[in-house]
Amino acid sequence: MSQIDYDKELTPEVREKMKKNLIYVGIFGIIMLFAGLSSGYIVSAGDTFWVKYNFPPAFYVSTALIVLSSMILFVGIKLAQKGNPGILKTIVPLTFILGVGFAYFQFKGYKELYQNGAFLSSKITVSEGRYGSYYELQVDGKYMEVDGNDYLIAGKLVSEEQKKQISAFAKQFERITKEKHPKIADLDKYTILYKHQAVSLKDGKFYVQDTVELQHVDLIRLEEFSWHIRDGRGDFFHSGKYGKDFKIYYKNQELDYKDRTLYYKGVPLSAPLQLKMDSSSDTATSYLYILTFLHLLHILVTLIFVLKASIRSFSGKLAVDNFLPVRTLAIFWHFLGVLWIYLLLFLLFIH
Repeated sequence: MSQIDYDKELTPEVREKMKKNLIYVGIFGIIMLFAGLSSGYIVSAGDTFWVKYNFPPAFYVSTALIVLSSMILFVGIKLAQKGNPGILKTIVPLTFILGVGFAYFQFKGYKELYQNGAFLSSKITVSEGRYGSYYELQVDGKYMEVDGNDYLIAGKLVSEEQKKQISAFAKQFERITKEKHPKIADLDKYTILYKHQAVSLKDGKFYVQDTVELQHVDLIRLEEFSWHIRDGRGDFFHSGKYGKDFKIYYKNQELDYKDRTLYYKGVPLSAPLQLKMDSSSDTATSYLYILTFLHLLHILVTLIFVLKASIRSFSGKLAVDNFLPVRTLAIFWHFLGVLWIYLLLFLLFIH
């Protein structure tokens, strides 16, 4: 007996129960997955350094879109059941469009996170290549200082245009260990300092005080230094102002930052804690990407079925068994909407 014949042997009630049960099993599996990840998030935050920062506005727009799509789909099905099946020709494609909009703004949110220094895998603070550890910079003969992620020259905050120019200069050193005969522009305007001594370039080699050649390990440090200056970083990977745009916590206690030093409970971080901080990865952001992208992946897969339903809506095939195909699809779509709201609130109040 074929599958089609077998389906005909089943009553509409049995078919509905079977299909809904499949949906509920899938929903249960997804709930367990995200419950495990949420628990892991909370446990991980308990005894390590944790970054909290502002959510990208694009995530709020995507939230509005998925809520709106769920409401429209719910109302559309009710109207169809009350004798207006033609409404599905509008409602289901509109749900698909809003779902695509949700995905678009999710990716836009990821782009905003990336631009703000919230990477999938990175450190929290700059340790290797940190400004002032080995290298510093002079601009037109004046020392550049770093405070957080701010650059200051003669005590004044540099403009965005100046920062771009400094970044362009630093970019020339990003692969310096691989260049046999490097050529560096603007050395009359910018001076690299190694342990407070001016670095000069002669015959493709770098010297301190024109006599002591920089060794390979020194050039590696210069590369690392240039990467951070190129990307506009100071002491932190996250861009913006510490305390305003992002904060670092340890054991749920916010750290204070002053004079390029982090304080825990009013005391500068001890040497072991500082070492732990320097080696700590930004686990908070890693979890954020994993949680939200796994949800987005479920949205993208479900959108394929919504697209198929949109096409079927024009042939009237969605009216089978009191609109069972679109009702079961709606159950999963509503669930994904509720799941996103949970993730948003979870990350807002805990992250």
